[in-house]
Amino acid sequence: MLLNQTILALIQKLWDRFWSGGISNPLAAIEQITYLLFIKRLDELDLKRQQDADFTGEPYTSRFEGSFFLPHDTNKMNPIAKETLRWSHIKQMTKADEALAHVQTNVFPFLKQLSDEDTPFARHIANAVFLIQKPDLLITAINIIDEIYAEIERDQAEGGHTFQDIQGDVYEMLLNEISSAGKNGQFRTPRHIIKLVTELVGPQLGHRVCDPACGTAGFLLDAYQYIVTQLARKKAKKGQTFQPDDDGFIRTSISGALTEKNKKILEQTLQGYDFDGTMVRLGLMNLMMHGLDNPQIDYQDTLSKRFEEEGQYNAIMANPPFTGSIDKGDINESLKLNTTKTELLFLERIFTLLTVGGTAGVILPQGVLFGSGKAFVEIRKKLVEEAELKAVISLPSGVFKPYAGVSTAILIFTRGGTTENTWFYRVDNDGKTLDDKRDRKEGSDLPDVIQKWNTRDPQITSDYKAKHFFVSVDDLREKAYDLSFNRYSKVEHEETTHEKPKVLLNKLKTLENKIQQGIEELDGILQ
Repeated sequence: MLLNQTILALIQKLWDRFWSGGISNPLAAIEQITYLLFIKRLDELDLKRQQDADFTGEPYTSRFEGSFFLPHDTNKMNPIAKETLRWSHIKQMTKADEALAHVQTNVFPFLKQLSDEDTPFARHIANAVFLIQKPDLLITAINIIDEIYAEIERDQAEGGHTFQDIQGDVYEMLLNEISSAGKNGQFRTPRHIIKLVTELVGPQLGHRVCDPACGTAGFLLDAYQYIVTQLARKKAKKGQTFQPDDDGFIRTSISGALTEKNKKILEQTLQGYDFDGTMVRLGLMNLMMHGLDNPQIDYQDTLSKRFEEEGQYNAIMANPPFTGSIDKGDINESLKLNTTKTELLFLERIFTLLTVGGTAGVILPQGVLFGSGKAFVEIRKKLVEEAELKAVISLPSGVFKPYAGVSTAILIFTRGGTTENTWFYRVDNDGKTLDDKRDRKEGSDLPDVIQKWNTRDPQITSDYKAKHFFVSVDDLREKAYDLSFNRYSKVEHEETTHEKPKVLLNKLKTLENKIQQGIEELDGILQ
Protein backbone atom coordinates (compact mmCIF):
# COMPACT_ATOMS: atom_id res chain seq x y z
CA MET A 1 0.00 0.00 0.00
CA LEU A 2 0.98 3.63 -0.29
CA LEU A 3 1.43 5.24 3.11
CA ASN A 4 -1.04 8.04 3.70
CA GLN A 5 0.24 11.58 4.03
CA THR A 6 -0.38 11.71 7.78
CA ILE A 7 1.92 8.74 8.40
CA LEU A 8 4.55 10.16 6.06
CA ALA A 9 4.43 13.50 7.87
CA LEU A 10 4.75 11.80 11.27
CA ILE A 11 7.76 9.77 10.13
CA GLN A 12 9.43 12.93 8.83
CA LYS A 13 8.64 14.64 12.13
CA LEU A 14 10.30 11.73 13.97
CA TRP A 15 13.47 12.12 11.89
CA ASP A 16 13.51 15.87 12.49
CA ARG A 17 13.28 15.35 16.27
CA PHE A 18 16.21 12.93 16.26
CA TRP A 19 18.27 15.32 14.16
CA SER A 20 17.57 18.25 16.48
CA GLY A 21 18.09 15.95 19.47
CA GLY A 22 21.71 15.34 18.52
CA ILE A 23 21.42 12.01 16.66
CA SER A 24 22.05 13.14 13.10
CA ASN A 25 23.60 9.96 11.69
CA PRO A 26 20.67 8.26 9.90
CA LEU A 27 21.97 4.75 10.60
CA ALA A 28 22.30 5.52 14.31
CA ALA A 29 18.85 7.14 14.30
CA ILE A 30 17.14 4.17 12.64
CA GLU A 31 18.76 1.83 15.17
CA GLN A 32 17.52 3.91 18.12
CA ILE A 33 14.04 4.22 16.60
CA THR A 34 14.04 0.47 16.03
CA TYR A 35 14.75 -0.13 19.72
CA LEU A 36 11.68 1.95 20.58
CA LEU A 37 9.54 0.19 17.97
CA PHE A 38 10.83 -3.11 19.33
CA ILE A 39 9.82 -2.24 22.90
CA LYS A 40 6.34 -1.25 21.72
CA ARG A 41 5.95 -4.34 19.54
CA LEU A 42 7.05 -6.67 22.36
CA ASP A 43 4.30 -5.27 24.54
CA GLU A 44 1.66 -5.62 21.80
CA LEU A 45 2.69 -9.16 20.79
CA ASP A 46 2.69 -10.27 24.40
CA LEU A 47 -0.80 -8.89 25.03
CA LYS A 48 -2.08 -10.50 21.83
CA ARG A 49 -0.63 -13.88 22.78
CA GLN A 50 -2.18 -13.60 26.22
CA GLN A 51 -5.57 -12.91 24.62
CA ASP A 52 -5.15 -15.82 22.19
CA ALA A 53 -4.23 -18.13 25.06
CA ASP A 54 -7.25 -17.00 27.07
CA PHE A 55 -9.46 -17.72 24.04
CA THR A 56 -7.99 -21.16 23.26
CA GLY A 57 -7.33 -22.23 26.84
CA GLU A 58 -3.70 -22.98 26.07
CA PRO A 59 -1.07 -22.06 28.68
CA TYR A 60 1.04 -18.97 28.07
CA THR A 61 3.71 -17.32 30.20
CA SER A 62 4.09 -13.63 29.59
CA ARG A 63 7.53 -12.13 28.98
CA PHE A 64 6.53 -9.49 31.52
CA GLU A 65 5.54 -11.85 34.32
CA GLY A 66 7.61 -11.88 37.49
CA SER A 67 10.78 -9.94 38.30
CA PHE A 68 13.90 -8.94 36.45
CA PHE A 69 17.35 -8.52 37.98
CA LEU A 70 20.05 -6.35 36.47
CA PRO A 71 23.26 -8.18 35.48
CA HIS A 72 25.33 -6.55 38.25
CA ASP A 73 22.72 -7.51 40.89
CA THR A 74 24.30 -10.93 41.41
CA ASN A 75 22.69 -11.41 44.82
CA LYS A 76 19.29 -10.51 43.41
CA MET A 77 18.61 -7.91 46.04
CA ASN A 78 16.73 -5.42 43.86
CA PRO A 79 13.93 -7.05 41.87
CA ILE A 80 12.37 -4.99 39.08
CA ALA A 81 8.75 -5.81 38.25
CA LYS A 82 8.73 -6.83 34.58
CA GLU A 83 5.32 -5.20 34.15
CA THR A 84 7.09 -1.84 34.54
CA LEU A 85 9.24 -2.63 31.48
CA ARG A 86 6.28 -2.55 29.10
CA TRP A 87 5.85 0.24 26.57
CA SER A 88 2.43 0.98 28.05
CA HIS A 89 4.05 1.64 31.46
CA ILE A 90 6.86 3.82 30.07
CA LYS A 91 4.53 6.15 28.20
CA GLN A 92 2.46 6.69 31.36
CA MET A 93 5.47 7.96 33.33
CA THR A 94 4.89 11.65 33.96
CA LYS A 95 8.47 12.83 34.47
CA ALA A 96 10.62 12.76 31.36
CA ASP A 97 13.95 12.44 33.19
CA GLU A 98 12.66 9.47 35.21
CA ALA A 99 11.32 7.80 32.05
CA LEU A 100 14.72 8.15 30.33
CA ALA A 101 16.57 6.80 33.35
CA HIS A 102 14.13 3.85 33.53
CA VAL A 103 14.65 2.97 29.86
CA GLN A 104 18.44 3.37 30.09
CA THR A 105 19.01 1.43 33.30
CA ASN A 106 16.16 -1.10 33.32
CA VAL A 107 14.32 -1.55 30.00
CA PHE A 108 17.36 -1.66 27.70
CA PRO A 109 19.23 -4.24 29.84
CA PHE A 110 16.00 -6.27 29.89
CA LEU A 111 15.97 -6.30 26.07
CA LYS A 112 19.50 -7.68 26.09
CA GLN A 113 18.39 -10.66 28.16
CA LEU A 114 15.27 -11.58 26.18
CA SER A 115 16.94 -14.60 24.63
CA ASP A 116 19.29 -17.29 25.90
CA GLU A 117 22.99 -16.44 25.77
CA ASP A 118 23.67 -18.74 22.82
CA THR A 119 21.10 -17.16 20.47
CA PRO A 120 22.08 -14.73 17.68
CA PHE A 121 19.89 -12.02 19.22
CA ALA A 122 21.62 -12.27 22.60
CA ARG A 123 25.07 -12.22 21.01
CA HIS A 124 24.47 -9.20 18.80
CA ILE A 125 22.27 -7.10 21.06
CA ALA A 126 25.03 -7.33 23.69
CA ASN A 127 27.00 -4.72 21.71
CA ALA A 128 24.02 -2.39 21.28
CA VAL A 129 24.16 1.08 22.85
CA PHE A 130 21.18 3.24 23.78
CA LEU A 131 22.18 6.68 22.49
CA ILE A 132 19.16 8.79 23.49
CA GLN A 133 20.43 11.12 26.20
CA LYS A 134 17.77 13.84 26.21
CA PRO A 135 14.54 13.18 28.16
CA ASP A 136 12.49 15.38 25.85
CA LEU A 137 13.67 13.45 22.78
CA LEU A 138 12.58 10.14 24.33
CA ILE A 139 9.12 11.41 25.27
CA THR A 140 8.61 13.11 21.92
CA ALA A 141 9.68 9.94 20.06
CA ILE A 142 7.32 7.78 22.15
CA ASN A 143 4.40 10.13 21.44
CA ILE A 144 5.10 10.29 17.69
CA ILE A 145 5.41 6.49 17.46
CA ASP A 146 2.06 6.16 19.23
CA GLU A 147 0.56 8.66 16.78
CA ILE A 148 1.92 6.62 13.86
CA TYR A 149 0.33 3.44 15.21
CA ALA A 150 -2.96 5.20 15.93
CA GLU A 151 -3.03 6.36 12.31
CA ILE A 152 -2.21 2.81 11.22
CA GLU A 153 -5.23 1.49 13.13
CA ARG A 154 -7.44 4.18 11.62
CA ASP A 155 -6.17 3.37 8.15
CA GLN A 156 -6.76 -0.31 8.80
CA ALA A 157 -10.37 0.28 9.83
CA GLU A 158 -11.18 2.64 6.96
CA GLY A 159 -9.05 1.15 4.20
CA GLY A 160 -9.37 -2.53 4.99
CA HIS A 161 -5.59 -3.03 5.05
CA THR A 162 -3.99 -5.59 7.36
CA PHE A 163 -1.95 -4.24 10.23
CA GLN A 164 0.92 -6.50 9.27
CA ASP A 165 1.29 -4.95 5.82
CA ILE A 166 1.08 -1.34 7.01
CA GLN A 167 3.59 -1.95 9.78
CA GLY A 168 5.98 -3.34 7.21
CA ASP A 169 5.54 -0.22 5.11
CA VAL A 170 6.28 2.02 8.09
CA TYR A 171 9.43 0.09 8.87
CA GLU A 172 10.47 0.19 5.20
CA MET A 173 9.95 3.96 5.19
CA LEU A 174 12.25 4.26 8.19
CA LEU A 175 14.88 2.09 6.50
CA ASN A 176 14.49 4.25 3.43
CA GLU A 177 16.05 7.13 5.36
CA ILE A 178 19.41 5.42 5.82
CA SER A 179 21.57 7.81 3.84
CA SER A 180 24.40 5.29 3.70
CA ALA A 181 22.19 2.87 1.74
CA GLY A 182 23.91 2.29 -1.54
CA LYS A 183 27.39 2.57 -0.04
CA ASN A 184 29.48 -0.38 -1.22
CA GLY A 185 26.52 -1.57 -3.28
CA GLN A 186 24.25 -2.27 -0.29
CA PHE A 187 20.97 -1.03 -1.73
CA ARG A 188 17.70 -1.63 0.06
CA THR A 189 15.64 -3.98 -2.09
CA PRO A 190 12.10 -2.70 -2.80
CA ARG A 191 9.53 -4.91 -1.10
CA HIS A 192 7.51 -5.59 -4.26
CA ILE A 193 10.67 -6.92 -5.95
CA ILE A 194 11.39 -9.08 -2.91
CA LYS A 195 7.86 -10.51 -3.19
CA LEU A 196 8.42 -11.26 -6.88
CA VAL A 197 11.61 -13.21 -6.11
CA THR A 198 9.86 -15.15 -3.33
CA GLU A 199 7.00 -16.11 -5.64
CA LEU A 200 9.47 -17.33 -8.27
CA VAL A 201 11.49 -19.40 -5.77
CA GLY A 202 8.48 -20.68 -3.79
CA PRO A 203 10.00 -21.64 -0.38
CA GLN A 204 7.99 -24.19 1.61
CA LEU A 205 7.62 -24.96 5.32
CA GLY A 206 10.59 -27.08 6.35
CA HIS A 207 12.86 -25.74 3.60
CA ARG A 208 16.11 -24.28 4.86
CA VAL A 209 16.08 -20.73 3.50
CA CYS A 210 19.12 -18.45 3.44
CA ASP A 211 20.15 -14.93 2.49
CA PRO A 212 23.97 -14.70 2.62
CA ALA A 213 23.93 -10.87 2.54
CA CYS A 214 20.65 -10.19 4.34
CA GLY A 215 20.88 -6.56 5.46
CA THR A 216 17.68 -5.83 7.39
CA ALA A 217 16.26 -9.29 6.52
CA GLY A 218 13.69 -8.27 3.88
CA PHE A 219 13.96 -11.54 1.97
CA LEU A 220 13.77 -13.67 5.12
CA LEU A 221 10.75 -11.72 6.33
CA ASP A 222 8.92 -12.22 3.04
CA ALA A 223 9.84 -15.93 2.94
CA TYR A 224 8.27 -16.16 6.40
CA GLN A 225 5.12 -14.31 5.35
CA TYR A 226 4.88 -16.25 2.07
CA ILE A 227 5.04 -19.60 3.90
CA VAL A 228 2.47 -18.43 6.47
CA THR A 229 0.22 -17.37 3.59
CA GLN A 230 0.46 -20.83 2.02
CA LEU A 231 -0.46 -22.40 5.36
CA ALA A 232 -3.45 -20.05 5.68
CA ARG A 233 -4.65 -20.88 2.18
CA LYS A 234 -4.47 -24.60 2.93
CA LYS A 235 -6.58 -24.08 6.05
CA ALA A 236 -9.05 -21.77 4.32
CA LYS A 237 -12.70 -22.69 4.39
CA LYS A 238 -14.43 -23.60 1.16
CA GLY A 239 -15.16 -20.48 -0.83
CA GLN A 240 -12.80 -18.32 1.22
CA THR A 241 -10.65 -16.07 -0.96
CA PHE A 242 -7.60 -13.91 -0.34
CA GLN A 243 -7.25 -10.57 -2.05
CA PRO A 244 -3.92 -9.51 -3.57
CA ASP A 245 -2.21 -6.46 -2.13
CA ASP A 246 -1.40 -3.29 -4.06
CA ASP A 247 1.65 -4.99 -5.60
CA GLY A 248 -0.49 -7.86 -6.91
CA PHE A 249 0.70 -10.49 -4.40
CA ILE A 250 -1.22 -12.36 -1.73
CA ARG A 251 0.18 -12.08 1.80
CA THR A 252 -2.00 -12.80 4.82
CA SER A 253 -1.70 -11.93 8.48
CA ILE A 254 -0.03 -14.50 10.72
CA SER A 255 -3.26 -14.76 12.73
CA GLY A 256 -4.78 -18.22 12.79
CA ALA A 257 -2.24 -19.79 10.47
CA LEU A 258 0.90 -20.17 12.54
CA THR A 259 0.93 -22.89 15.19
CA GLU A 260 3.65 -23.00 17.81
CA LYS A 261 5.15 -26.03 16.03
CA ASN A 262 5.29 -24.27 12.68
CA LYS A 263 6.74 -21.15 14.28
CA LYS A 264 9.57 -23.22 15.73
CA ILE A 265 10.22 -24.77 12.31
CA LEU A 266 10.43 -21.31 10.73
CA GLU A 267 12.74 -20.04 13.46
CA GLN A 268 15.09 -22.96 12.84
CA THR A 269 15.04 -22.87 9.03
CA LEU A 270 15.34 -19.16 8.14
CA GLN A 271 19.01 -18.14 8.20
CA GLY A 272 20.65 -14.81 7.41
CA TYR A 273 24.21 -13.51 7.36
CA ASP A 274 25.66 -10.02 7.06
CA PHE A 275 29.09 -8.47 7.67
CA ASP A 276 27.65 -5.27 9.17
CA GLY A 277 26.89 -5.62 12.89
CA THR A 278 24.27 -2.87 12.85
CA MET A 279 22.42 -4.55 9.97
CA VAL A 280 22.48 -7.84 11.87
CA ARG A 281 20.79 -6.20 14.86
CA LEU A 282 18.22 -4.46 12.65
CA GLY A 283 17.48 -7.72 10.83
CA LEU A 284 17.04 -9.64 14.07
CA MET A 285 14.68 -7.05 15.52
CA ASN A 286 12.78 -6.81 12.22
CA LEU A 287 11.95 -10.53 12.34
CA MET A 288 11.19 -10.43 16.06
CA MET A 289 8.82 -7.48 15.55
CA HIS A 290 6.94 -9.65 13.06
CA GLY A 291 6.49 -12.59 15.43
CA LEU A 292 9.63 -14.76 15.30
CA ASP A 293 11.01 -14.99 18.84
CA ASN A 294 14.39 -16.55 18.01
CA PRO A 295 15.46 -15.56 14.49
CA GLN A 296 18.74 -16.85 13.09
CA ILE A 297 20.86 -14.02 11.71
CA ASP A 298 24.59 -13.93 12.33
CA TYR A 299 27.54 -11.65 11.74
CA GLN A 300 29.52 -13.32 8.95
CA ASP A 301 31.25 -12.41 5.71
CA THR A 302 30.12 -15.32 3.56
CA LEU A 303 32.90 -14.72 1.03
CA SER A 304 35.70 -14.87 3.58
CA LYS A 305 37.98 -17.71 4.61
CA ARG A 306 36.15 -18.03 7.93
CA PHE A 307 32.87 -19.10 6.33
CA GLU A 308 32.60 -22.88 6.00
CA GLU A 309 29.01 -23.75 5.05
CA GLU A 310 28.26 -25.54 1.78
CA GLY A 311 25.28 -27.44 0.36
CA GLN A 312 22.96 -26.56 3.27
CA TYR A 313 19.96 -24.73 1.84
CA ASN A 314 16.85 -25.63 -0.16
CA ALA A 315 16.14 -22.01 -1.09
CA ILE A 316 18.28 -18.90 -1.30
CA MET A 317 16.96 -15.42 -2.02
CA ALA A 318 19.38 -12.52 -2.14
CA ASN A 319 20.34 -9.14 -3.48
CA PRO A 320 24.09 -9.28 -2.75
CA PRO A 321 26.35 -6.21 -2.93
CA PHE A 322 27.12 -5.54 -6.57
CA THR A 323 29.67 -2.80 -6.63
CA GLY A 324 33.13 -3.13 -5.23
CA SER A 325 35.76 -5.79 -4.74
CA ILE A 326 37.14 -7.92 -1.96
CA ASP A 327 40.82 -8.37 -1.06
CA LYS A 328 42.06 -11.45 -2.91
CA GLY A 329 43.74 -12.78 0.24
CA ASP A 330 40.42 -12.81 2.11
CA ILE A 331 38.48 -14.88 -0.46
CA ASN A 332 37.42 -18.36 0.66
CA GLU A 333 39.40 -21.12 -1.05
CA SER A 334 36.18 -22.93 -2.02
CA LEU A 335 35.37 -20.07 -4.42
CA LYS A 336 37.16 -20.92 -7.67
CA LEU A 337 36.40 -17.88 -9.83
CA ASN A 338 39.53 -15.88 -10.56
CA THR A 339 38.02 -12.51 -9.69
CA THR A 340 37.62 -10.06 -6.82
CA LYS A 341 34.25 -8.71 -8.04
CA THR A 342 31.71 -9.26 -5.28
CA GLU A 343 28.71 -9.74 -7.58
CA LEU A 344 30.40 -12.73 -9.25
CA LEU A 345 31.77 -14.22 -6.04
CA PHE A 346 28.38 -13.99 -4.32
CA LEU A 347 26.75 -15.76 -7.25
CA GLU A 348 29.26 -18.60 -6.91
CA ARG A 349 28.79 -18.62 -3.12
CA ILE A 350 25.04 -18.92 -3.52
CA PHE A 351 25.52 -21.84 -5.91
CA THR A 352 27.74 -23.64 -3.37
CA LEU A 353 25.28 -23.01 -0.51
CA LEU A 354 22.40 -24.76 -2.33
CA THR A 355 21.61 -28.40 -1.80
CA VAL A 356 21.27 -30.51 -4.92
CA GLY A 357 17.72 -29.68 -6.01
CA GLY A 358 17.76 -26.36 -4.13
CA THR A 359 16.60 -23.20 -5.91
CA ALA A 360 17.98 -19.67 -5.78
CA GLY A 361 16.55 -16.29 -6.77
CA VAL A 362 19.28 -13.67 -7.07
CA ILE A 363 19.17 -10.01 -8.10
CA LEU A 364 22.24 -8.97 -10.09
CA PRO A 365 23.38 -6.05 -12.24
CA GLN A 366 22.69 -6.55 -15.94
CA GLY A 367 26.43 -6.45 -16.63
CA VAL A 368 26.76 -9.93 -15.19
CA LEU A 369 24.46 -11.21 -17.93
CA PHE A 370 26.69 -10.21 -20.84
CA GLY A 371 30.15 -9.31 -19.49
CA SER A 372 32.85 -10.74 -21.74
CA GLY A 373 35.54 -11.18 -19.08
CA LYS A 374 36.63 -14.72 -18.34
CA ALA A 375 35.07 -14.82 -14.85
CA PHE A 376 31.74 -13.47 -16.19
CA VAL A 377 31.52 -16.16 -18.87
CA GLU A 378 32.68 -18.85 -16.44
CA ILE A 379 29.97 -18.19 -13.82
CA ARG A 380 27.24 -18.03 -16.48
CA LYS A 381 28.49 -21.31 -17.95
CA LYS A 382 28.38 -22.85 -14.46
CA LEU A 383 24.72 -21.88 -14.03
CA VAL A 384 23.79 -23.32 -17.44
CA GLU A 385 25.89 -26.50 -17.36
CA GLU A 386 25.84 -27.43 -13.65
CA ALA A 387 22.36 -26.22 -12.78
CA GLU A 388 18.98 -25.72 -14.37
CA LEU A 389 18.91 -22.04 -15.25
CA LYS A 390 15.16 -21.60 -15.12
CA ALA A 391 14.60 -17.90 -15.71
CA VAL A 392 16.16 -14.53 -16.41
CA ILE A 393 13.82 -11.66 -15.48
CA SER A 394 15.08 -8.28 -16.69
CA LEU A 395 14.04 -5.31 -14.53
CA PRO A 396 13.78 -1.62 -15.51
CA SER A 397 16.78 0.59 -14.79
CA GLY A 398 14.94 2.71 -12.21
CA VAL A 399 13.98 -0.07 -9.77
CA PHE A 400 16.72 0.92 -7.30
CA LYS A 401 16.19 4.66 -7.46
CA PRO A 402 16.86 6.91 -5.63
CA TYR A 403 19.95 4.89 -4.67
CA ALA A 404 21.09 4.02 -8.19
CA GLY A 405 19.86 3.82 -11.76
CA VAL A 406 21.66 0.57 -12.49
CA SER A 407 19.78 -1.99 -14.61
CA THR A 408 19.23 -5.29 -12.84
CA ALA A 409 17.88 -8.78 -13.45
CA ILE A 410 16.66 -11.75 -11.44
CA LEU A 411 18.23 -15.15 -12.06
CA ILE A 412 16.32 -18.29 -10.99
CA PHE A 413 18.32 -21.52 -10.98
CA THR A 414 18.23 -24.98 -9.39
CA ARG A 415 21.49 -26.68 -8.51
CA GLY A 416 22.02 -30.10 -10.03
CA GLY A 417 19.27 -29.77 -12.61
CA THR A 418 19.70 -29.80 -16.38
CA THR A 419 19.17 -26.68 -18.46
CA GLU A 420 17.21 -27.37 -21.62
CA ASN A 421 15.33 -24.10 -22.05
CA THR A 422 15.60 -20.84 -20.10
CA TRP A 423 12.63 -18.52 -19.76
CA PHE A 424 13.27 -14.83 -20.42
CA TYR A 425 10.90 -12.01 -19.40
CA ARG A 426 11.38 -8.25 -19.80
CA VAL A 427 9.62 -6.20 -17.11
CA ASP A 428 8.79 -2.75 -18.48
CA ASN A 429 6.55 -1.58 -15.63
CA ASP A 430 7.21 -2.68 -12.05
CA GLY A 431 4.19 -0.76 -10.76
CA LYS A 432 6.09 2.40 -9.86
CA THR A 433 7.46 5.40 -11.70
CA LEU A 434 11.13 5.11 -12.63
CA ASP A 435 12.16 8.49 -11.23
CA ASP A 436 13.51 9.22 -7.76
CA LYS A 437 10.00 9.56 -6.29
CA ARG A 438 8.98 6.01 -7.28
CA ASP A 439 5.26 6.80 -7.03
CA ARG A 440 2.80 4.00 -7.70
CA LYS A 441 1.47 3.67 -11.26
CA GLU A 442 -1.03 1.43 -13.01
CA GLY A 443 -0.28 -1.50 -15.29
CA SER A 444 2.39 -3.38 -13.32
CA ASP A 445 3.92 -6.36 -15.15
CA LEU A 446 4.67 -8.24 -11.92
CA PRO A 447 1.35 -10.15 -11.65
CA ASP A 448 1.77 -11.12 -15.32
CA VAL A 449 5.28 -12.41 -14.61
CA ILE A 450 3.88 -14.79 -11.98
CA GLN A 451 0.91 -15.83 -14.11
CA LYS A 452 3.14 -16.58 -17.11
CA TRP A 453 5.74 -18.27 -14.88
CA ASN A 454 3.16 -20.64 -13.40
CA THR A 455 1.74 -21.56 -16.83
CA ARG A 456 4.95 -21.53 -18.87
CA ASP A 457 5.40 -24.36 -21.38
CA PRO A 458 8.73 -24.69 -23.22
CA GLN A 459 7.06 -26.92 -25.81
CA ILE A 460 5.18 -23.93 -27.21
CA THR A 461 7.12 -22.21 -29.98
CA SER A 462 8.71 -19.03 -28.67
CA ASP A 463 7.98 -15.66 -30.19
CA TYR A 464 11.21 -13.68 -29.91
CA LYS A 465 9.28 -10.50 -30.70
CA ALA A 466 7.28 -10.84 -27.46
CA LYS A 467 8.31 -9.69 -23.98
CA HIS A 468 8.76 -13.29 -22.78
CA PHE A 469 10.08 -16.40 -24.51
CA PHE A 470 12.22 -19.53 -24.08
CA VAL A 471 15.81 -19.80 -25.27
CA SER A 472 17.29 -23.25 -25.82
CA VAL A 473 20.53 -24.31 -24.14
CA ASP A 474 22.12 -24.70 -27.58
CA ASP A 475 21.45 -21.02 -28.32
CA LEU A 476 22.89 -20.04 -24.94
CA ARG A 477 26.06 -21.99 -25.66
CA GLU A 478 26.35 -20.56 -29.16
CA LYS A 479 26.25 -17.01 -27.80
CA ALA A 480 28.88 -17.57 -25.07
CA TYR A 481 26.18 -17.99 -22.41
CA ASP A 482 25.00 -14.40 -22.92
CA LEU A 483 21.89 -13.97 -20.73
CA SER A 484 20.78 -10.49 -21.76
CA PHE A 485 17.20 -10.23 -23.03
CA ASN A 486 18.16 -8.10 -26.04
CA ARG A 487 20.63 -10.72 -27.26
CA TYR A 488 17.70 -12.95 -28.25
CA SER A 489 14.80 -10.52 -28.65
CA LYS A 490 13.84 -9.59 -32.20
CA VAL A 491 12.47 -6.10 -32.66
CA GLU A 492 10.03 -5.77 -35.53
CA HIS A 493 10.60 -2.54 -37.45
CA GLU A 494 7.77 -1.07 -39.49
CA GLU A 495 8.58 -0.95 -43.19
CA THR A 496 8.96 2.61 -44.44
CA THR A 497 8.08 3.40 -48.07
CA HIS A 498 9.80 6.31 -49.83
CA GLU A 499 8.56 8.25 -52.85
CA LYS A 500 10.57 8.19 -56.06
CA PRO A 501 13.28 10.89 -56.36
CA LYS A 502 11.55 12.56 -59.37
CA VAL A 503 8.35 13.00 -57.37
CA LEU A 504 10.25 14.45 -54.42
CA LEU A 505 12.09 16.91 -56.70
CA ASN A 506 8.82 18.14 -58.20
CA LYS A 507 7.41 18.69 -54.70
CA LEU A 508 10.50 20.67 -53.72
CA LYS A 509 10.22 22.84 -56.85
CA THR A 510 6.54 23.54 -56.12
CA LEU A 511 7.40 24.46 -52.53
CA GLU A 512 10.24 26.71 -53.73
CA ASN A 513 7.91 28.54 -56.15
CA LYS A 514 5.39 29.13 -53.36
CA ILE A 515 8.07 30.55 -51.08
CA GLN A 516 9.37 32.86 -53.83
CA GLN A 517 5.84 34.01 -54.56
CA GLY A 518 5.32 34.80 -50.90
CA ILE A 519 8.53 36.83 -50.74
CA GLU A 520 7.51 38.89 -53.83
CA GLU A 521 4.08 39.60 -52.31
CA LEU A 522 5.73 40.70 -49.05
CA ASP A 523 8.08 43.05 -50.97
CA GLY A 524 5.06 44.65 -52.74
CA ILE A 525 3.38 45.32 -49.41
CA LEU A 526 6.51 46.87 -47.89
CA GLN A 527 7.18 49.23 -50.87
